[in-house]
Amino acid sequence: MAISSTFSSHVFHGKILVSPPRMSYSNFGGNNLWLKQPLRCKPTSLLADMSKSQLPFAVELFKKGGNQCAMPTNRGGFQCRALEVKNKSLTMVGSKFQLDDVIEAQQFDRDTLSAIFEVAQEMEKIEKNSMGSEILKGYLMATLFYEPSTRTRLSFESAMKRLGGEVLTTENAREFSSAAKGETLEDSIRTVEGYSDIIVMRHFESGAAKRAAATASIPIINAGDGPGQHPTQALLDVYTIEREIGKLDGIKVALVGDLAYGRTVRSLAYLLAKYQDVKIYFVSPDVVKMKDDIKDYLTSMGVQWEESADLVDVASKCDVVYQTRIQRERFGERVDLYEEARGKYIVDLAVLNAMQKHAVVMHPLPRLDEITVDVDEDPRAAYFRQAKNGLYIRMALLKLLLLGW
Repeated sequence: MAISSTFSSHVFHGKILVSPPRMSYSNFGGNNLWLKQPLRCKPTSLLADMSKSQLPFAVELFKKGGNQCAMPTNRGGFQCRALEVKNKSLTMVGSKFQLDDVIEAQQFDRDTLSAIFEVAQEMEKIEKNSMGSEILKGYLMATLFYEPSTRTRLSFESAMKRLGGEVLTTENAREFSSAAKGETLEDSIRTVEGYSDIIVMRHFESGAAKRAAATASIPIINAGDGPGQHPTQALLDVYTIEREIGKLDGIKVALVGDLAYGRTVRSLAYLLAKYQDVKIYFVSPDVVKMKDDIKDYLTSMGVQWEESADLVDVASKCDVVYQTRIQRERFGERVDLYEEARGKYIVDLAVLNAMQKHAVVMHPLPRLDEITVDVDEDPRAAYFRQAKNGLYIRMALLKLLLLGW
């Protein structure tokens, strides 16, 4: 006779097959895994409980391919086999989020990313519930934007309001705040933190978010710092890739367009390096090639990367074509260089036809002419779904930074 049951814990969940059940319970692995079968309960009430505090497990898991593992033991006559085992996030409900601020993509590891994505899925359920949520009622978020923004600022403001919070906003702090009078960033942060519980900031200088975080006593979220980083965009990008492609390990991604000044692609490259067997293709005009610091980082992390001038060829190999616009504002007076770069690589129907059926086109938006509008109707055009995912990721981050897990 054999009985099977599902189990769940802070770390794993899945199904276990036990044969034969000769005792009321069996403990194996030095109090690390308990299988309990109450005598008055049906066999299907078999439970497994593995708690985070008991890590690392002494139970030996033998890989059988896929998600199958064997957990042999002779104690109590039990022979156990995990029919299905899946990782769960290493987080405890109610515990503090491990980050005080969100400044750069390097802050995140795989476990934290997976846990954030789980919270984002819960936020999606809240957003689709017409009743909304009041979990952030009484909290105030200040959006301090020194550069223009539509999607990022509005998605953060929508995220806060959908969780019951309130928003203090300034759309162009560079021109319409005391910064225009010469106030330092540090003084602005010290002032604004007195009015709010969390600050979302976009700035024109790389490294400004780190300066703000070093000054503030409340959480700071970097919503883009010049040509530096845009970590929340990278989070929603990776979340989108997982939702669209179904995996993050073993994928091929083409980063196209402005790779020198594009903070989104820089942050995305950092996050993609967390995953196994990823290959990144860089496709860009010569004047905006990916900088060496990212290439060196990817090499140090064992990530394969390759530069190419043939977008169609690269698109045929990739799971994701991540297009970006050439940013006029980063060229200053060098209009000639901007015109040289603009329009060289365009995702159109020819590129789309070369792509695999499961592949997707992504873009952080706004777009100009680097993706033709006839691409929009193809189901592989994921950029508007990508933008929507930004709401869920930012709802998750606000919840985690202000309330914890």
